[in-house]
Amino acid sequence: MTDETGPRPTPRAWLREHSELGVCVILLALGVLVLTDALTMDVDLTQRGPVGPRTVPVAVGIGLLAVAVLLAVDVLRGGRGEAEAGEDVDLAEPADRRTVALLTGVFLAFAALIGPLGFPISGALLFWGSAYALGSRHLDRDPLIAAGLSLVTYFVFDNLLGVPLPGGPLMGVL
Repeated sequence: MTDETGPRPTPRAWLREHSELGVCVILLALGVLVLTDALTMDVDLTQRGPVGPRTVPVAVGIGLLAVAVLLAVDVLRGGRGEAEAGEDVDLAEPADRRTVALLTGVFLAFAALIGPLGFPISGALLFWGSAYALGSRHLDRDPLIAAGLSLVTYFVFDNLLGVPLPGGPLMGVL
């Protein structure tokens, strides 16, 4: 009896053909990490009610595990991800290092300034700097939008959600 499937691929070639399994491993590890963290969380359920702080992380962890298993089954059955036809990416072109450097600088500046300046000011600089780094050149409009977005974000988190953000010098004014 002859083997009609042809030569067996090498392990390296098989892994290259099934590279989506790497995503499955990452999803599986992330799911285990989320579930482990959620289930070892120290929470007094009598103070929280029936739906406590573990509910959403446990649901997300179970979802990650389910997606990892379903994706692995699909890949092993021959499923493959297809490139989007709408992608307009020229892989021969080099990365835009200037934009990446500007965004990195903006995020590092935000991290350094949030303590002394507070969220409203440093957030406005983050939003405006990100818009500038990504190509917006509306110097009259962008700072106003960034300041408004930063103030709305501050109020939503600080007042509505109860997540305290540093107010900085504007703490007495806001």
